[in-house]
Amino acid sequence: MDTGYESFAQFYDRLTDNVDYDAIAQLVHDLVQQYADYKESILDLACGTGALCERLAKLDYYVVGVDNSPEMLEMAQQRIDGSELSVDLLLQDMTDFELYGAADCTVCLLDSLNHLKDKQQLQKAFERVGMFTCDGGLFVLDLNTEYKHRKVLANNAFNFDKDDFFCAWQNELNDDGSVHIYLDFFKKENDGRYSRHSDDFTEILFDDAFIEQQLAKNGFELIGRYDDFSLEPVKPDSQRVLWVCKKTAKQ
Repeated sequence: MDTGYESFAQFYDRLTDNVDYDAIAQLVHDLVQQYADYKESILDLACGTGALCERLAKLDYYVVGVDNSPEMLEMAQQRIDGSELSVDLLLQDMTDFELYGAADCTVCLLDSLNHLKDKQQLQKAFERVGMFTCDGGLFVLDLNTEYKHRKVLANNAFNFDKDDFFCAWQNELNDDGSVHIYLDFFKKENDGRYSRHSDDFTEILFDDAFIEQQLAKNGFELIGRYDDFSLEPVKPDSQRVLWVCKKTAKQ
């Protein structure tokens, strides 16, 4: 599966510097402590540049980060190199990954699941999560809402002007609610000239009923759905919904 992140990886952390990874890691930690039967290991699907892996490991978890982008994982490896953090990074796709054992909690956050190509890929991803999350373990995921796709991303354009690069972000809204995203990066080189790097990818929209069906099919009971990372009720204008689920133990 194409990642769409070949160029994006080197700019990703700078474009997401508004994400409070410390708060997200603390939230995951609190959920694990409250709901999970076991509390030692976390699987971070679509771990990207490893920012969340790093924070979770600092909270004394053994963390496995899985991503299908070599460029993203290279950045993640640089992040943890030289540290004593308990993190293993695997170059695998979330739709067919393999682990040596099951995790006490699986997370897939920051709309990573919206980057899958269709419902069949999401089905495969959920099957894998069900297979590699232990009974009594948690699955914490988030998904973009229809409001975000149709009202926020839509056909809009965004510009990001950083000290050493400029990003032009253009969206194209499709009838099915999916959004194709085009990114052009203009990076300032040492000689003062700018080099251009481009990526594009699509974020698709999943309906709640389908998500609930797939979670139940793979042995997960829904603990709650929340507005982003607030643990507040979902609102009509919520842009991201956090799903917290628990794997049902076999009888």
